[in-house]
Amino acid sequence: MAYAPLVKYVAGRMSSGLPAHVEEADLISYGLIGLINAIERFDLSRDIKFETYAITRIKGGIIDELRSLDWVPRSVRARAREIERAHAKLEHRLHRTPTDDEIAAELGISNDEFQESLLKISKSTVVALDELWSVSDSSGDQVSLLDTLQDPGAPDPEALLDASEVKDRLADAIAALPEREKLVIALYYYENLTLREIGEVLGVTESRVSQLHTKAVLRLKSRLQGDLRD
Repeated sequence: MAYAPLVKYVAGRMSSGLPAHVEEADLISYGLIGLINAIERFDLSRDIKFETYAITRIKGGIIDELRSLDWVPRSVRARAREIERAHAKLEHRLHRTPTDDEIAAELGISNDEFQESLLKISKSTVVALDELWSVSDSSGDQVSLLDTLQDPGAPDPEALLDASEVKDRLADAIAALPEREKLVIALYYYENLTLREIGEVLGVTESRVSQLHTKAVLRLKSRLQGDLRD
């Protein structure tokens, strides 16, 4: 009960970018499952605050449940994959971050259609930066970067993911983003501002911030998945 407010906090942040038919109360109930899971799995010997660990598990519980409901239209999922592939292809060809016009041309659509696609994807995207690189634990669950941090007392440290390398790759990917997208990522994930608050900072609408956030996440996914293939 003492940590229950964490669930409401995470659910409130995630609900702002989801369709209206997804109720915050439902997200809270999904998040509570994640909180219980966090309490059961938390290792007191690890040098991590419980709140930090719990927020990751709460997010995971909400995302797992939303994905199981499969409420995102297939056309939206397909377009997101197309944008990721187009971005990766253009970046490889141009040796730089492609512009919106270039991605739209590669997809064979207008820039307006591309922007509309970003809005639709933004309403279906339930992904956080710490989930762009994930592994499966012994139970088959997807484990985020936080859960892969090396325990100094572990008997077999080579069996754990090299967290510093992952952080470096993610940092490089973020550094390569266009300035406005990089700023949105920093304000949203590191300063904990809402999309509306970021819009006020940048002097643009919440919808525009949502588009920028979606583009940034798709770019990061494309680049990190490219690293994995390499």
